[in-house]
Amino acid sequence: MPDKIFIHEVGMRDGLQVEKETVPTEIKIKWINEIAESGVDIIQCGSFVHPVKVPAMADTDKIFSHFSKPENKLNDVILSGLVLNEKGLERGVACGVEMFCMGVSASDTHSRKNTGMGTDEAVERIINMAKTAVSSGKSIQVSVQSAFGCGFEGKIPEEKVLGIISEYADAGIENISLADTAGHAYPVQVESMISGVHKINTKLKISCHFHETYGLGIANCYAAYKMGVKYFETAFAGLGGCPFTAKASGNVCTEDLVNMFQRMGLRNDIKTEKFIDISKEAEEFFKREMPGKVYRMGVLAQD
Repeated sequence: MPDKIFIHEVGMRDGLQVEKETVPTEIKIKWINEIAESGVDIIQCGSFVHPVKVPAMADTDKIFSHFSKPENKLNDVILSGLVLNEKGLERGVACGVEMFCMGVSASDTHSRKNTGMGTDEAVERIINMAKTAVSSGKSIQVSVQSAFGCGFEGKIPEEKVLGIISEYADAGIENISLADTAGHAYPVQVESMISGVHKINTKLKISCHFHETYGLGIANCYAAYKMGVKYFETAFAGLGGCPFTAKASGNVCTEDLVNMFQRMGLRNDIKTEKFIDISKEAEEFFKREMPGKVYRMGVLAQD
């Protein structure tokens, strides 16, 4: 098992993109600053999508431009942004994105609803985009969305997911995310998938992104951890979901997952109370109880 894990906080993107009420830019900037103070490793600040399709992400360029200024730059944390196409990549480069996240859905139906492209076309374009981003001096992460199942198509064959990852590996891309977009994953499936990825190339750096649609998110994270995965994508308060899947459901909650790892003696440097405060603010802002547990129950005293 890995002796260190890394947290990629995606609440500012995946957490907010399905909300009907848009969070003002100044509040987003406040939350990003507070997340940075928690000690997590990567913060996904937004996505470069059309503002008509995802209004909650309309100010993404403005947010990255803010943190690109020397007086606002955050230390010891990487700021990532999601892009779907070449235009989004151009926007991200222009406003100072440090790490680009981009991906392909293993579900052809989900791919067309999300990007307007079928899976095969999307693989080719994403690989070319990844190479462009690297040539611009940027870090990249490529994902396979709907890797464990699809709300439209149901079961996705494991060999289809591994085939996409093989194409990534053949292109020299090593930072791979397995995204459970529909929340269909279960622990035995997770173990099998990660074992298959290891067989493709042991150098691949695997991230996992699980949703709590059926309440198995944290169990899936633990299964992935047991298989050697070090990188996890989570959202404060358990917010989130893809607006282009059949049934959107929240992400694994950051403070809940961190609490689990800290009880295992891992990542005690992360300040869970920062996430508790933000999650309480989110509860007040959206005027409803959030899916997360720790922000409501508090953290148990460690033995």
